[in-house]
Amino acid sequence: MNFLRRRLSDSSFVANLPNGYMTDLQRPDSSTSSPASPAMERRHPQPLAASFSSPGSSLFSSFSSAMKQTSQAPSGLMEPPGPSVPIVQRPRILLVIDDAHTDWTKYFQGKKVNGEIEIRVEQAEFSELNLAAYVTGGCMVDMQVMRNGTKVVRSFKPDFILVRQHAYSMALGEDYRSLVIGLQYGGLPAVNSLYSVYNFCSKPWVFSQLIKIFHSLGPEKFPLVEQTFFPNHKPMDFVQNANIFSKGRLAYNRSIRQATFAELQAACSL
Repeated sequence: MNFLRRRLSDSSFVANLPNGYMTDLQRPDSSTSSPASPAMERRHPQPLAASFSSPGSSLFSSFSSAMKQTSQAPSGLMEPPGPSVPIVQRPRILLVIDDAHTDWTKYFQGKKVNGEIEIRVEQAEFSELNLAAYVTGGCMVDMQVMRNGTKVVRSFKPDFILVRQHAYSMALGEDYRSLVIGLQYGGLPAVNSLYSVYNFCSKPWVFSQLIKIFHSLGPEKFPLVEQTFFPNHKPMDFVQNANIFSKGRLAYNRSIRQATFAELQAACSL
């Protein structure tokens, strides 16, 4: 208070005040003045109420608008959706490798995966197939088959396969192990394992797996016919301890003994 008194008593400070400022300070308080008219009493609190209510009203309006947006958001989610368009998924392609004696299409007719996805069967033999396998692109199969005397050519990407034909035969030109490798390279899921299909291309390899089971279970639980394996035919050409006698229509009706395979070949050349 002393500071204010000193400042107000300073003539330079009072001179810098705006006009009428000291007059308003020297005006007596409205509480001690004569009572105002009822009209003035009613009119006086209006600007105060307006001044005090304006920040609150703006805050309430912003809060109301925010609540309105919040209430509208879930109401929009709860609105009943319109008629949804059914999503038609593409049919899954099953490649069956088998001869034409068995029609696999009739076994999968009307069948669906998980009750939703249809199954389309493509059937062909190994000799009617060609493929290209990629690391990221899967496996593309080219098929050329004869249907009712008409040559049908198709290219497709199977989703899974079923192998019912041997991939290897001793006949000329019936080694299809490269196609099995291509199917494995493309990462196609198979009903029967491609690993087993490839292993069954070699009967000695399959028998070697049976020998492992024979040693693990024993001959009582897993009897196995004994066999002998040779890597090639040369060890089976001739048995060293065997003696061979050959007779020819000679003048004196003599017999010749051959102790080795070379002697037998020499005798056959006579």
